[in-house]
Amino acid sequence: MTTLDRTDKKILTILQEDCTLPVAEIGRRVGLSTTPCWRRIQRLEEEGVITRRVALLDPAKVNAKVTAFVSIVTNQHTEDWLDRFASAIKTFPEVVDFYRMAGSVDYLLRVVVADIEAYDAFYKRLIAKIDVADVSTTFAMERIKSTTELPLGYIPLDKEKGRATSA
Repeated sequence: MTTLDRTDKKILTILQEDCTLPVAEIGRRVGLSTTPCWRRIQRLEEEGVITRRVALLDPAKVNAKVTAFVSIVTNQHTEDWLDRFASAIKTFPEVVDFYRMAGSVDYLLRVVVADIEAYDAFYKRLIAKIDVADVSTTFAMERIKSTTELPLGYIPLDKEKGRATSA
């Protein structure tokens, strides 16, 4: 269990907005000097709360303008098939999100490509690698909201101590 407090939550909020800020600036914003702030960030990384820090790119500027949501239904529900399917999907750089779903769709992929021709090439490679019962694709017409920031309001804080425990 990881113990988080209000200061950790503030640090996480800042890092989700801009992880390139100097530790001294993050510390200033949360009311800590540089060393204690750096120790908290290191602890959050060691405990796996922070899994990595990345740069977010503008899709249009890297010619990845088409977003497709690919719904996959299969009639195979074995662990072996899932392992093979997951391994195959991991080889496609176009797949930026991959989820196992509940409901009428078994798997959902978010695929980012340059254009419809690139999607068609991806689709042909996909169905050649793995047997699925049904593949259905919808294309995003406009990106209205997209964020990597997780909502932190669900971290339960102990009202007396300002601390939280999270799995």
